[in-house]
This record gives sequence, structure tokens and C-alpha cells, in this order.
Amino acid sequence: MAEASLSAIVRCCDQWLRTSEFRDYDGAVNGLQVENDGRVRRIAAAVDGSVETVRLAVRAKADLLIVHHGLFWGKTHPWTGRRYELLRLLLDHNVAVYSSHLPLDAHPELGNNARLCRLLGLRKGRPFFESHGRPIGLLARARISRSELAERLARATGRKPLAIPGGPDRCSRIGIVTGGAGGDLKQAADAGVDTFITGEGPHWTYALAEDLGLNVFYGGHYATETFGVKALAERLSKRFRVPWVFLDHPTGL
Repeated sequence: MAEASLSAIVRCCDQWLRTSEFRDYDGAVNGLQVENDGRVRRIAAAVDGSVETVRLAVRAKADLLIVHHGLFWGKTHPWTGRRYELLRLLLDHNVAVYSSHLPLDAHPELGNNARLCRLLGLRKGRPFFESHGRPIGLLARARISRSELAERLARATGRKPLAIPGGPDRCSRIGIVTGGAGGDLKQAADAGVDTFITGEGPHWTYALAEDLGLNVFYGGHYATETFGVKALAERLSKRFRVPWVFLDHPTGL
């Protein structure tokens, strides 16, 4: 069975994603979050690091789990109940965890936004939408009807998006920021887009989108962020010649 060094994989991820250059939300902890015995024979990728996705990784016989949303977003102590179960699963089954949040959103080839832009059939966009001092999204120019863009987004994500038709029927400046950027519609509009694609947003953004003259598509936080971890795992699989698998654990959000 093929085997790779965990430390070599981590170095590669950190270099590709330029992890050390990114500030992020408190608790994101980009990079290696949990070690194993130092060997990797199978890589698993998932959107979220949780007890359930770790269980799926164990069933898949993976010893490295790559996630977009890691283990340390909120308080992580005490290690009792479900947190203890998570720790026990990781240690008992020798599963390492590598997490990448904003670095993976922003990557020009492997990133969630770059991959979604490509799947939508849009030309490569320019950097757009700053978060924590770095642009993480993409702004693409096109001439496409709002209905056709909705259909393309549905095909890309596997679910029908929630559409707010606040802007023009034909979309020409399309901003893409996967995940939960719906609360920042004004930032997107101020950048000159007429259409904004993200994962989710609060109720009040419907009226705001109409006030701003902005089309908004909410494609689902989970559904718009499966692409980056898949791309990273696939790239690592080719580089280190170990198999990989995607663990689908949709939230519906």
C-alpha cells in the first residue's frame, strides 16, 4: 500500500495555500490541527470537521481528514461528551486533521471561488471582496440571463439556489464569494457587481438586495464549499500517490 509522510503533505498544503500569510476568524486555526503517527495511506476530504465526518473518515479507512471548517471555531473545552467522543475517534483510529478556511477560499486554482467560477462557465475573474485584509472572492464579467445563471449554479451545486431578483435581468458583473457572505451585500454592491453569488444570508438581505439593485443567489453554505477540499485532496493524491475520497455530509444550509 502506498504511503506518504504527514509532515510532507502538511508542508505542501501550507506552501500551496500560503497559509502563513492569511489572517482569519478567531479559532479558525488554519493548518494541521491534529497529528497522527506521521503516515498517510488514504486522504479524506469533507467540508466540516465534526464527530460525524470523523466517523465517515474512519469508515473510509482514511488517516488524514482535510476540512474547510475545522475543529476549533468556538470554545473547545471541556473535552467531555461529544468533544471527548471526537478526540477518542481521532486518537483511536490515527486520524490527522488539516483545516484550511480563508486560504482555501482565496486560492486562484484550488479555491472554492475559483472552482465555482469555472463550473459556472465564467471567465477567470479578478480578485474581489476583501476579508481580513485579503481579497477572497472573484469578480467575473459576462453577459448571461439571470435565469440561465441560476440554472448553471443549480447544476454546479446540485441544489436549486434561492434567488433574490433585485438587479437586472441580464447579469454582466458577477461577484462570487462562497459560504456565508450574505450579510455583506453592500460591500459587494460597492465593488460594482450587479449579481452576487454566495452561500447564505439573513432574512433582511432580501429587502437590502432590492434597495441596492442587486441580484443575489444563495446557493447554500455547504453546497458552495465542497469544491476546495475536493480539489486540494485530488492534487495531494496525484502528488503523493495515495487515494482520496470525498465524505459528503450535507447540512442543507
